[in-house]
Amino acid sequence: MGGSLINIAICDDEKYMSDKIRAMVYGFFHKKNKRVAVAQFSNGKELLEYGNAIDILFLDIQMDGIDGMETARKLRRRNFNGILVFITVLAEMVFQSFEVQAYDYLVKPVEEKRFEKTMERIMFAIQDTGKANLLVQNGHETIIIPFKDIIYCEVIDRKVYLHMSSSEVISYYERIGNLEAELDSRFFRCHRSYLVNMQYLKSYRKETAFMADGSSIPVSRLRGREFSNVILNYMKEWRI
Repeated sequence: MGGSLINIAICDDEKYMSDKIRAMVYGFFHKKNKRVAVAQFSNGKELLEYGNAIDILFLDIQMDGIDGMETARKLRRRNFNGILVFITVLAEMVFQSFEVQAYDYLVKPVEEKRFEKTMERIMFAIQDTGKANLLVQNGHETIIIPFKDIIYCEVIDRKVYLHMSSSEVISYYERIGNLEAELDSRFFRCHRSYLVNMQYLKSYRKETAFMADGSSIPVSRLRGREFSNVILNYMKEWRI
């Protein structure tokens, strides 16, 4: 995020929806004591002609003229690297969104609770940007992996498998103790062979952590009570 001012853009051909999101944006960031600038656009062409920086973009998928998906493709081709949140009537539309690295989607009519949940995740993702990365040495290549993109880490024998939000699995040789020391507090070692990213935890029951990608991760009995406390603290801190 450039400096202390966060630049928000909203592109939606329904003025009512655009104004509603603007009001929720101002309300959310006011509570966070953060300054924002909001630009509104009624179609993809206007947005593509806008030359200023955008940190977070709310983009309607179904619009006349250039639709949101095509607008997003054009923006990404121009190296737009802001956070993209789609607004859509049909949740099924977002299956195409992986190619344009959409962070999340909101289904119309956008509920304030759901909006705030997405914004909390975004705030978590952008905190300490630049520092929250894992450097992985894989053969002759060094890969920089943002913590926010790791759903969970699994160790089999002496090899670490990083299960990513992109569905990719990155593997390399490392001890789980060393990996744990490199990660931050959003990760919890719930089992001798697993570290989970609390951002992607959907639910926890019967010694199993259920993750956002559909994975079921075992939680050892020794770590179960501590895991419950970590979940409660995480929820209090981020109010999700």
